[in-house]
Amino acid sequence: LLIGFLLQVGHEPLPPTVGRNVLGRKVLYLPGFFTYARHIVEVDGKRGLFRGLTPRLISSTLSTITRGSVKKAFPLEDMEHVSNKDDVKTSLRKVVKETSHEMMMQCMSRVVSHPLHVISMRCMVQFVGREVKYSGVFSAIGRIFKEEGILGFFVGLVPHILGDVIFLWCCNLLAHFINTYAVDDNFSQASVIRSYTKFVMGIAVSMLTYPFLLVGDLMAVNNCGLRAGLPPYAPAFTSWIHCWRYLSAQGQLFRGSSLPFRRAPV
Repeated sequence: LLIGFLLQVGHEPLPPTVGRNVLGRKVLYLPGFFTYARHIVEVDGKRGLFRGLTPRLISSTLSTITRGSVKKAFPLEDMEHVSNKDDVKTSLRKVVKETSHEMMMQCMSRVVSHPLHVISMRCMVQFVGREVKYSGVFSAIGRIFKEEGILGFFVGLVPHILGDVIFLWCCNLLAHFINTYAVDDNFSQASVIRSYTKFVMGIAVSMLTYPFLLVGDLMAVNNCGLRAGLPPYAPAFTSWIHCWRYLSAQGQLFRGSSLPFRRAPV
């Protein structure tokens, strides 16, 4: 978690190394996951790898509890499984209903868990400037409330929710149409293929929605008094759209999406 987020904010403390691509040409590669991890251990010790873990675990717990509570409060009515092409309308209606229900649970859990997510991001990014501004969950809550008010706990929430919603709808609808029109019911392994379609679509769609995750995480630490949220790492963004446009102009909308084989920007 820590390494991935430091790459998102653009913290590159180690110089690139010369390597060769598949064509045999010399290229510059940025340090990979394990090299970066060794650097963190040298600077902070092994405990440094677990910065921000406590609020992240609390955030995940709150998310799980919220999803369970919403699911119980608003149960989804069971519908018969439909895969036949003759029942496309019924099948599509089932997918839309299930996706809407899943979207409601995801949005609610994201809202409830986001304040702890913000705290986790800020605890982790203190590695860049060697700060100790956010040293604990309760002290961080008090500091954010004092300096930024209630809204400070929800910076970066909008792009995260948009990313979640787009991911759910694209993943579920693509999987539905592929299973309906590309997989024949007469094929002996049709059920097996259908069971993996959604998983594969999830991987593909997650790459497309990654910029929303990046922008949301950067907004969580932007202009909060920490070095990584200020120039030269980033300007003080006025909104998440400003952040998106800035990253797009720099060609950095997918920064930090790949841990191994990271080529240095030209």
